Amino acid sequence: MVVDSKEETTQRMIEESIPGKTVTLAHVIASPIQDVYQALGIEEEGAIGILNVSPFETAMIAADTAAKAADVTVGFLDRFTGSVVISGDVQSVEVSLTEVLRVFRDVLGFEVVGVTKT
Repeated sequence: MVVDSKEETTQRMIEESIPGKTVTLAHVIASPIQDVYQALGIEEEGAIGILNVSPFETAMIAADTAAKAADVTVGFLDRFTGSVVISGDVQSVEVSLTEVLRVFRDVLGFEVVGVTKT
């Protein structure tokens, strides 16, 4: 008697974040609901801008650039995850995010995404 034995192999995928010079998210939330502002603990100002950068420490550069580019407030900055949240009127948030992307692309040599909006 011959027994056909087939070994099952399991493939596992391990994902890890490898810091590169990238801006992976630049998004404007125009007229967010009040719950979003409350969850973030920031004042209602008309729009919220969200950035995610890598290496994570460059979040400080992104926040500084955004605040200097237009009349926005830095609502959140996390140098351990690369997240930055800004708020202001819709046009100011868009201008700030656009300038951050320009500086990161043209001055710092980062790969950047385009600004998206909801």
